Amino acid sequence: MAIYRIFPEKDSFIYTDQPTGNAGKDEILEIGGYPGITDNTGQAARLLIKFSDSEIDDVISNKIGNTDFSSSLKLYLANADELPVDYTLNAYPLYTSGTTEWDNGTGKAGDIPVNTTGVSWTYINGGSINTWPTSGFTAFTTASFKQGKEGGGNWYTASNGESMEFSQKHLINSTHDVDINVTAGVKQFYNDQISNKGFIVKMQDDYEFYTSSSIKLRYFGQDTNTIYPPFLEFGWDDRVYNQGTLNVLATDIATIDIKNNKGKYVDVGKQRFRITAKPKYPTRTFTSSSIYLTNYVLPSASYWGLRDENTEEMVVDFNTDFTKISCDPNGAFFDVFMDGLQPERYYRILIKTELDESTVVIDNQNIFKVVRNG
Repeated sequence: MAIYRIFPEKDSFIYTDQPTGNAGKDEILEIGGYPGITDNTGQAARLLIKFSDSEIDDVISNKIGNTDFSSSLKLYLANADELPVDYTLNAYPLYTSGTTEWDNGTGKAGDIPVNTTGVSWTYINGGSINTWPTSGFTAFTTASFKQGKEGGGNWYTASNGESMEFSQKHLINSTHDVDINVTAGVKQFYNDQISNKGFIVKMQDDYEFYTSSSIKLRYFGQDTNTIYPPFLEFGWDDRVYNQGTLNVLATDIATIDIKNNKGKYVDVGKQRFRITAKPKYPTRTFTSSSIYLTNYVLPSASYWGLRDENTEEMVVDFNTDFTKISCDPNGAFFDVFMDGLQPERYYRILIKTELDESTVVIDNQNIFKVVRNG
């Protein structure tokens, strides 16, 4: 498949309400701007998330094989409060000096006593070690804070001639899930142009330290007990289209199915799904074999998708760039990396294509389960 996901090495959020408090084991990650509980002083919360260097390198080097890809940071919304009509979320590659890494910690928001085992608004490391710099920034890095609330992380604004600000605008009727294209940052991690310390995600400046309303966005983190952890998604075009002597299916009065779905796969490696495509009423010809057994290939504008069987949500949506269906002289096919899917879940295969000047979605209840290896 030309969609592959990796899950966080660590994530947390930092917040001014408790400037030394750690939330590294909280199930929820929060972003926002809101008034304080005891006074009307504006507060802010920002999200930190990091993906493993070795996993990023493996995807690009061994699965994609080049740097012609797109990558997006994705998080699912748990709930939200008092959202404005529109707002923008910004993501940046996080900056820490030299080999300094931020600690994930073992805290949760609101812990009593305050948990200081990991990253916080004030400190990079647990035990109140290494404050986030508030001046003397390295070239093309910065911070943002209010007087009396110093801290909140450091990040790149640019690197090697490229902007390192990645944004997503939301309108009031959007899903408010995070889907931010961070390709330029990931490529610079991979090429060792900047050190991978993860990403920081924050509300636009206008809505941080906000006092007119309590703007809070809460997302499922890696410690969630739901099926919605955050992930970094890679997409690339792996389509080949060589139909050989096979004809292209042109009628929507046809039988289209997956012929080699085993129903259960371990979360390792790649599975190639083969598609059978035949018109229900083929044109009669003089031949020594049955015309009803002749396979066809799908039109070039054909795509595959995966839907979660329990929630009925699209796990891999139809994508005109990254889920194109391929073909060779044996017929149409597509590849799915099973280790890029969450195990112990059921997935339903859907096919979308253009036939007889109509868009059709084929659902033949082709369901498979991904199970943990061992």
